Amino acid sequence: MSCYLGIVMSFYGIAGLFISSYLWCTILWNVGSGYDRFDRKEGIVCIFRWGFPGKNRRIFLRLLMKDIQSIRIAVKEDIYARRILVLYMEIQRPGGHSLDSY
Repeated sequence: MSCYLGIVMSFYGIAGLFISSYLWCTILWNVGSGYDRFDRKEGIVCIFRWGFPGKNRRIFLRLLMKDIQSIRIAVKEDIYARRILVLYMEIQRPGGHSLDSY
């Protein structure tokens, strides 16, 4: 019976190592950080974010302000008293379909 307990505890230990290494990599690579730029003179909105290393490491969106239907900014607080700023945008595609960007 105790043999099964050792196997289960080894599984949880290995799973914990994978999850903790994933979380440390997201912290060290600064995944999700970036900036939003709203330029009224040129009528352009630029959104830049860092992703995971690889082909799509840099995420850069450039939109025209006239295509944006609405922008909503929400502040969320988690249990650690951190404030998280969330940007919701609803944009109009050239074909007439709306696209929600989160």
